[in-house]
Amino acid sequence: MMMKFLAFTVLLTLSVSCAQQEKPIAITAEDYHTAVDRLTSIQVHDIFSPPVASRIYAYSNIAAYEAMRTDTSHYKSLTGQVRELTPVPEPTDTLGLNHRLASIVAFYEVGRTLIFSEDRITLFCDSLYRNWEEMNPESFKTSKAYGLQVAEHIKKWMAKDNYAQTRTMPKFAVRTDDKSRWQPTPPAYMDGIEPNWDKIRPFVIKASDQFKPVPPPLFSMEKGSPFYKEMIEVYEVGSNMHDQGEGSARVAKAQFWDCNPYVSTHKGHLMFATKKITPGGHWIGITKIACRKAKASFEKSVEAYTETSIAMADGFISCWDEKYRSNLIRPETVINKYIDENWTPVLQTPPFPEYTSGHSVISGAAAVALTRIFGDNFSFNDDTETPYGLPIRSFNSFNEASSEAAMSRLYGGIHYRAAVEVGLKQGRELGNYVINHLQMTIQENSIVSH
Repeated sequence: MMMKFLAFTVLLTLSVSCAQQEKPIAITAEDYHTAVDRLTSIQVHDIFSPPVASRIYAYSNIAAYEAMRTDTSHYKSLTGQVRELTPVPEPTDTLGLNHRLASIVAFYEVGRTLIFSEDRITLFCDSLYRNWEEMNPESFKTSKAYGLQVAEHIKKWMAKDNYAQTRTMPKFAVRTDDKSRWQPTPPAYMDGIEPNWDKIRPFVIKASDQFKPVPPPLFSMEKGSPFYKEMIEVYEVGSNMHDQGEGSARVAKAQFWDCNPYVSTHKGHLMFATKKITPGGHWIGITKIACRKAKASFEKSVEAYTETSIAMADGFISCWDEKYRSNLIRPETVINKYIDENWTPVLQTPPFPEYTSGHSVISGAAAVALTRIFGDNFSFNDDTETPYGLPIRSFNSFNEASSEAAMSRLYGGIHYRAAVEVGLKQGRELGNYVINHLQMTIQENSIVSH
């Protein structure tokens, strides 16, 4: 009798132990925010250009979205909505399948493929996955396998977007026979970045030139000409930036939206890069802020990141198409040559042609996407730049933030007014096209916390 009692006790203890070990793996929106933040930090470390960074965000979030949406009737596949994407495999083993876990695995796996410092994601994922596996080995195994399956499908689709081909295309040839054309700018005098980005396959827009803006003002140093007026405006604004009051306020705006990953710092004979977030990374940070304020669920957060990153990725393709077509000279080059050889802009001029303003285009596109998701007059406190020593700025809406981001480029002395105003219009029109042609929800689901 005693032996039977002992055996029963052992079995009961083992049963309770297994039940404790195999608890459900709870995945929240915060886990996804952490994943996106991790990818952003690695992009900053690896110094990706703004267009390339936008591609990384778009594919990683699409992978997560496609893995997530198979568990809900609210969300539609992006197949047939983004160019050339075929249906991702449906899960065959659904026993214990955790779609949120699979979604994060897909995100990390695609992201790992697109960055240089793979070890930084691998080490983090190894630790994260061990914790999840200890909670429920069977669920983890099934969910991870499905996440990897989706990631492989996205990677095959991604490999056909012409990115690899652009790596071997010729560098941008600087024209010295035309004084209106872009010239490399100090202090590093770098080559033009991504001159073939218009060859990248778009996500939603039909072609890189679908939202081709009006041409910039014709280069002219004749006083009173539209170009001359815009050039002098940049010079005068930049010359008064350190005055108290309006000048210092403009400096704060310029620095807050700088987001230039190519800033070169010189000390003696040494030159090194000051690593910063990209403009797309800044708006991805705003997406996180909005999701947290709205208490968005995991699924709603993935939707927000995905739609916003797609709008920005197409925005960069559209903007870069125009940059290397108009090939317009930067204010710094003109002012130093014709007006004041000692003048320097508040911000360091990034290494590509002037028109249109990339910040303006992608800020307009991102603001439209975020307004569609969270509504207009959505106020928020933007702390995205606090890791870089900059204070929080507050905005009453995404559109207000995009307008400030655009004008910050004129205040920073790196863009003429036309590039800012036309660029913002270009981005907003493109953003509206994206949200009108991208149906992610079958019916608009409420923003709730799970």
